[in-house]
Amino acid sequence: MKEMVQTSRFAKYAVMNGGDLVVKVTISGHPGSGTSTLVNALCEYYSWSSLNGGDIFRQEAKSRNMSLADFGKLCADDESVDRSLDSILQQRMLDSEGPEVMESRLCGWWAYKQEIQCIRIWLEVSDDERARRVVNREGISLEKAMEMNKARSETDLARFQHMYSLNPSDTTPYTHVIDASSLSVEEVVSTAISIMEDSV
Repeated sequence: MKEMVQTSRFAKYAVMNGGDLVVKVTISGHPGSGTSTLVNALCEYYSWSSLNGGDIFRQEAKSRNMSLADFGKLCADDESVDRSLDSILQQRMLDSEGPEVMESRLCGWWAYKQEIQCIRIWLEVSDDERARRVVNREGISLEKAMEMNKARSETDLARFQHMYSLNPSDTTPYTHVIDASSLSVEEVVSTAISIMEDSV
C-alpha cells in the first residue's frame, strides 16, 4: 500500500504554452470525496482551467438534444456511448491547449495508461464521512446515505471492471493519495498545493 502522500519522480508534466511551463493534474475520488471542491480551489489559486468528466457528459447530452436523464439511460443501455465519452476525455488530456486540471473517476487511470507524466491525485475519504456529507447535502438518514453510496460504488465498480477491467480506487496509477477523511477543506487544498510546489 502506498503512503497516503508520496512524491513521484514523474510528478510534472510540462508542455509549451505561450512559452510557459504548464503543470497538468488529474483529480479523482469516489462521489462525495471533495474532488470538485479541490479542483475549484486549485484553479482559483493558480488561475488554471479545468474539465470535469461530467462536463463532457452534459455537453454530449446537449449536442444530442437529450435531457440528462435520457442521456444517462442511453449510456446505461449502450456502453459504446460511455466509451466514446471516455475517449473524448483521453484526447483532451493530450491536447497542449487543453485544461490544466482534469477531474473524473477514471482520469488518473487514463493519464497513467497514456504515460502522461502528470500529478495524479486520488482523494481517499472513508465511507462514513462520505455518507455524512450526503446527509448534510440531501437531508436523508445516515443509514440511507450509506446504502446509497454502497449501491452506487458496487454498480460503478462492476461497470468499470466489465468495460475496462480496472478498479478506480486501485492506487496503482496515482502519484499521490491524500487521506481527506479527517481533514478540513483548507487542509486538503493546502496539502495539494504543497504537492504541486514540491513537484516543480
